[in-house]
Amino acid sequence: MVKSVIKVVVVCASVLAGVFVLVFNTGSMQRPAPVPESIIPKTTAAVPSISAAPASDAAATPQADVTGSISSRERTTALASAAAASSLADARSCFGNPNALGVSRVVEVDTTGGPGFGAEHFKGMDFLRPGEVVLTFDDGPWPNNTPKVLTALAHHCTKAIFFPIGLHATYAPDLLKQVVAAGHTVGSHTWCHQNLSKTKGRCLINGRVQNVEYTFKDEIEQGISAVTWALGGPIAPFFRFPGLQQPPEALTYLGTRNIAIFSADFDSFDFKMRRPEQVRESVMAKLKKHGKGIILMHDFQHATADAIAQILDDLKAGGYKVVQMRPRDQLKPLPEYDAIVMKEIKTPNVSGRSVESVVRTVEGN
Repeated sequence: MVKSVIKVVVVCASVLAGVFVLVFNTGSMQRPAPVPESIIPKTTAAVPSISAAPASDAAATPQADVTGSISSRERTTALASAAAASSLADARSCFGNPNALGVSRVVEVDTTGGPGFGAEHFKGMDFLRPGEVVLTFDDGPWPNNTPKVLTALAHHCTKAIFFPIGLHATYAPDLLKQVVAAGHTVGSHTWCHQNLSKTKGRCLINGRVQNVEYTFKDEIEQGISAVTWALGGPIAPFFRFPGLQQPPEALTYLGTRNIAIFSADFDSFDFKMRRPEQVRESVMAKLKKHGKGIILMHDFQHATADAIAQILDDLKAGGYKVVQMRPRDQLKPLPEYDAIVMKEIKTPNVSGRSVESVVRTVEGN
């Protein structure tokens, strides 16, 4: 009798143990594999280089409040981080160019109070490491030239900051939209490239040189409104003075608007050059001297448009790394200057036909 009871107990224990093992193993099989940390974007202001340590899960996920909603600031940070991770992914695998420059680092800029960048005028905000460069282009958008610059940048899967002239933006809004669509940062560069230390100048408008009077505020704000109109949305609070002429009162004003001021670590002076090889030699010689820096070039210039592909090849061959700068916040134009710009913009002739082919006199003289 006792032996029978012992056998029953042993059999039951064996069955229970088998069930426990089966459940445990099944649960283990259904548990998802952990996500590799290397593909989780960081939410810090500066995204590290490709070789840097990966971020943690906690840093990658926006925290919800007690109601379960995510704050707008956290959402913005998450989107910026995802975009930064995309730029770094481009650097890892650039279609058609295994030797692409890519983007080694994406930094976020808090423009509160109007910080200044570029050692020619500002030395307190030097964040670049040895061998790092920021590519910047002024005076566009311009047909033929800007597309060549965009093509070269795309071939190297790298990014730049563009500082368009407001008037040029009204001439070619679709071209400026291509700049943003390619993932570049767009700031502003005044309405008509006037020297803001003065109040009178000359402006080429629709092929005619006109004498103009202006204030620095008018030139700054009208340019911002024009670029915003061209893009159909807010722009980066990044601004560069024409000719790097920076009157103190204009600097103060930009600070009140929380707009960062961009000088340069060195100017290529490409606007003085006619041949692509001159631009290439200028950029690379100055970069060798400085070792790093914010580079000032012009997508408006034909020689630069023809030189930029070779310059990017030279940067890669020289071991230089591109840093992309993005703003934490966006810039909203002032409504009164939006109205001024709308008066300046003439409705385009969408049909492409001449007046004579559309309207003809059928009665009278």
